[in-house]
Amino acid sequence: MDCTIYQQISIHLLKVGSVTNSSVLQVGSSGSIQALSNLYNTGGYQFPAEAAEPISPQEFQPMIPLAPPV
Repeated sequence: MDCTIYQQISIHLLKVGSVTNSSVLQVGSSGSIQALSNLYNTGGYQFPAEAAEPISPQEFQPMIPLAPPV
């Protein structure tokens, strides 16, 4: 049996809390969802990055001031 579905979706506001590597966001219907994961080296890097240096909490300044420092 062949089944054809036609649909029209209008989205006025869509809030997505977080997106991770294993997230699936589906709008509409789908016969099946297959996993897909891609890793791209878009910067053309050939070696791993240097280890990050820890900083003390006093040195940390947020990019967006959310609240006065405690």
